[in-house]
Amino acid sequence: MILKAPRPGTVKTRLAEEVGAERAAAIYRALVEHQAKAIPVSWHVSVHFTPTDAAEEMEMWLASHLPGNARFVPQCEGDLGRRLGTAVEAEFHAGAQRVFLIGGDCPGISRDYFGEADEALNESDLVIGPAHDGGYVLLGLKSQRPSLFENIAWSTPAVLDQTLAAARALLLRVRLLPILEDIDDAKSLARQSALFPIGL
Repeated sequence: MILKAPRPGTVKTRLAEEVGAERAAAIYRALVEHQAKAIPVSWHVSVHFTPTDAAEEMEMWLASHLPGNARFVPQCEGDLGRRLGTAVEAEFHAGAQRVFLIGGDCPGISRDYFGEADEALNESDLVIGPAHDGGYVLLGLKSQRPSLFENIAWSTPAVLDQTLAAARALLLRVRLLPILEDIDDAKSLARQSALFPIGL
C-alpha cells in the first residue's frame, strides 16, 4: 500500500477544500481501513508511507487492520514515479514473486477484485485496475519494470494512457480490470456512498 500519514491538511486536499481538513483526514482514515480489510488474508502486505517520521503513527493505526505481519517502510524522496518504482524494487528484493500497488482511497476494491487481479497475472505480465479519472487504482506485475513509472504526468488524466504506452514499448502482456472510482472530492464521495457509507 502506498499511503500518507492521515494528518489533517496533508491528505485528501481537494476533498478538504469542500469538507474541511479534519473531516477529510477522518474520511481518508476510514477509506484506508475499508480497503485494508479487503486484502486477502494470505497476502503479505507492506505499507510504504510518507512522511518518513510517521513509522510509529502508521503502525499504531494500521497493524490491526492488515492481514499477517505487515511491514512498514518509509517512502524515498522524489516524485510519485520514483516512489512507486522504489517500492516495487524493494518488494522484489525482499523476495516477492508478484507485487500489487494500491493506494487507500478506492472503496470499490474488494477481495474479489484482488482475486481477479491475482488470477490475471497468471496469463499476463501486467494487470491494471483503471480509475475513472484516468489514473489507476491497482497495478500488479511479476518483475521490476522501472520505465512504467518514468515520464508519467502524475495526477492528470493521462496517467493510464502513458502507463499503457510504456507497457507497449516493453512488449508486455497487459490485462485491464473493471474501472473503479477513487474518492477525491465531495462529488465522488457522494457517488460512492453505497460502497462506502460514512457519517463522519
